[in-house]
Amino acid sequence: MAQNILLAIDLNNPTHATKPLAEALRILEPAGRLHVIAVMPDFGMSQVSGFFREGYEKDMMKAAGDQLRDWVSANIPGAVEVHPHLVHGTVYDEILRVADKLDVDVIVMGAHRPEFSDYLLGPNAARVVRHAKQSVYVVRN
Repeated sequence: MAQNILLAIDLNNPTHATKPLAEALRILEPAGRLHVIAVMPDFGMSQVSGFFREGYEKDMMKAAGDQLRDWVSANIPGAVEVHPHLVHGTVYDEILRVADKLDVDVIVMGAHRPEFSDYLLGPNAARVVRHAKQSVYVVRN
């Protein structure tokens, strides 16, 4: 059982969070905290951001924040202490940074079924597993 869990979800594919959420809730201690993180990708190079209208990034973050709050409201039982976190950057870097900042016991995240090109895990899950200071529970979707 864990007292402080970070659950990573993909807002572009929220149905893939069903199994990881179930496992996070299963291992969460009764008085534990569940942190739900969603990472919005960075635009990267400044040449790329020039193709978007001014204010697009701010609007995107607001819409994603609303989407995350809606997902949490619809999927997390009311008795669970939950804290949503929307961050911006590289997925695996942000998951690791937030996990360290919140001093979580375990990171729970989903991984798609392996394809030939990524035989064991997807690239984000693999990097989190490889570099996390915490235990990482990877749930196959």
